[in-house]
Amino acid sequence: MGRSIVHIDMNTFFVSCERLTNSELNGIPLIIGGGERGVVASCSYEARRFGVRSAMPIHMAMKLCPQAKIMKGDMELYSRLSHDITEIIQEKAPVVEKASIDEFYLDITGMDKFHGSYKWTNELAQTIIKETGLPLTFALSINKTVSKIGTGEGKQKQNLEIPEHLVQQFLNPLSVQKIPMVGEKTFQLLSRIGIRKIETLSKMPCEVLQQMIGKNGIELWKKANGIDHNPVEPYTERKSISTEHTFIQDTIDIHRLRRVILGMVEKLAFQLRSEQWLTSTVTIKIRYANFDTETKQCRVQYTSADHILTQTVTELFDKLYQRRMRLRLIGVRFSGLVRGTYQINLFEDTEEMLALYQAMDRMKTRYGFDAVMRCAGASFKPNNKNEILKRKSQ
Repeated sequence: MGRSIVHIDMNTFFVSCERLTNSELNGIPLIIGGGERGVVASCSYEARRFGVRSAMPIHMAMKLCPQAKIMKGDMELYSRLSHDITEIIQEKAPVVEKASIDEFYLDITGMDKFHGSYKWTNELAQTIIKETGLPLTFALSINKTVSKIGTGEGKQKQNLEIPEHLVQQFLNPLSVQKIPMVGEKTFQLLSRIGIRKIETLSKMPCEVLQQMIGKNGIELWKKANGIDHNPVEPYTERKSISTEHTFIQDTIDIHRLRRVILGMVEKLAFQLRSEQWLTSTVTIKIRYANFDTETKQCRVQYTSADHILTQTVTELFDKLYQRRMRLRLIGVRFSGLVRGTYQINLFEDTEEMLALYQAMDRMKTRYGFDAVMRCAGASFKPNNKNEILKRKSQ
């Protein structure tokens, strides 16, 4: 039996959330971001008509659309509304994957036995729109790749249903850039040998693509031919991510303690970004030599940035560690997690800061966490046998 996979994308989600609370923003070019050297987190369709795009530097966006209104993002509002949408979908759909704060995959295979899969999906979409007031687009097809591409096309047309026998006909005329895994570098590489349409790509020998692109060449060929066996992964909400470091010998060396804390924060922040989480609550834990244990926490604006979290944790530690007794353990926990990437939280930071984090994360992903670290936290080794990594999920 063929699969029925739905992709739901909330249209210009941040913009729609802001307009939900302020109707005066309707119909005007709107950019969500911050600072002249910051980047665009989201923008309205009115701004996109002038060429404004997400992740574009704010100063460039303002040159393209000087009449646009710029607003600082409200991640707490976006997260709350995302949670409301998630609850509606989980209540009705058999299998749900929350791919991001505003994007969902549903596996409704077999639903057509009871009523039409497209009709059911359309009814779900209308329920979401009615109960939240937020617009969306969906597409229904045989796998995640085709459904996601269909959603992108549906925003220009209407919600789409792409049955199996029409998949290749649907994909063929589209640009290879429509395939989710094709970035700008891959597109330029393919363009140089005349591959710009999915139809051309689908007819290329996969061995040639593998030689050109590497192991991703075969996956690219499969997607161009509408092949994607990846399952819809059921969504579970992680509550927190934390790490503890137990010292072999109890210590009162304040400089050493701070270095270890900085290394722990850098490790956890990298994990947040790798798994696409943002945290809103930071907790520091210390255990004295006599086993007395104390904690202190505070709330922060949703983030996964080292420099914000490092400052917060350091300040908490200085307030908490007042007894000047030897410590045997330090712990750091990030909780109040929501799905999202660091890029969507760049309401204050510069494009240089974004580039720095992206470069560091690429090196960590490729060569290991300790391939590049800040000097202050370099003494913390994540492979230390005394380190305990805790993951708490519902």
